[in-house]
Amino acid sequence: MEKGNHTSASEFILLGLSSRPERQQLISGLFLVLYLVGAAGNLLIILAVASSSPLHTPMCLFLSHLSLVDFGFLSATVPKMLVNVWTQTQSIPYGGCLAQIYFCILLANMDNFLLAAMAYDRYVAICHPLHYATMLSPRVCALLLGSSWLLASLHSLLHTLLMVRLEFCAGTAIPYFFCDLLPLLRLSCSSTRLNQLMILLVGGLIVLGPFLGVLVSYVHIVSAVLKVPSARGRRKAFSTCGSHLTVVILFYGTIAGVYLSPSSSRSAGRASLASVMYMVVTPALNPFIYCLRNEDMQGALRKLVSGKASSHRL
Repeated sequence: MEKGNHTSASEFILLGLSSRPERQQLISGLFLVLYLVGAAGNLLIILAVASSSPLHTPMCLFLSHLSLVDFGFLSATVPKMLVNVWTQTQSIPYGGCLAQIYFCILLANMDNFLLAAMAYDRYVAICHPLHYATMLSPRVCALLLGSSWLLASLHSLLHTLLMVRLEFCAGTAIPYFFCDLLPLLRLSCSSTRLNQLMILLVGGLIVLGPFLGVLVSYVHIVSAVLKVPSARGRRKAFSTCGSHLTVVILFYGTIAGVYLSPSSSRSAGRASLASVMYMVVTPALNPFIYCLRNEDMQGALRKLVSGKASSHRL
């Protein structure tokens, strides 16, 4: 192969969120706080669900997996960004970039699947309360979670392997603080038609399927709640969905901001900021969103933090 404008890149340059060093330091401080708060909050939720029997429900099981995913989101991107700022470097090895792509796609897919599973949980609880135990039995929950992790892993592996076959131009600067799929495809000197086709076909199915599941679930939920005669009953029913709906809006809204933006430089800046929302801010906020209205979760967290959790709870 001719040498020149083509290269098998050994590393990429992460441009981050600002080219000004003073702003980079400020941003890194904010990211460090978000990482510590988010990591602690998500790990506490996982431990609380595992140690408190009142939280051994399908919804809390899905929530614990969502917390694991959010912890993964934070850990896959923020530590590398902090190291780059503190060491005044911007590079990431080719293998590290591929690893970020794999885990970010995996975790984004799992977020998508889990939000759909949680919407289904709310649908069953409100529309079919008498059949809740059978429609969301331990076997059904295990099937939902197992198939979600399997599909997410295979989908992520597909895009990572398709990325390995590409060659890259001399410029390897990524206008994000982490390696993302679309910016890398724009840097490639090889044909990316197969990559784009798989994003459109497979990615479209994996994203739109759960999204439509969430949408259909809430259409049925709203229809059922509006039939409740008392205003108090309607408020109580809607309140059980408030936390989940907030997270759904945050997740899909920021995903749209990243992946539906035109590829101009100004739009790339907006997409980079939107990526901060769904990769860092939303995972850090989710524990607080879900704990605000869940008294059982609050009680379990208080016992866990104070060290008074009963020894017989597993």
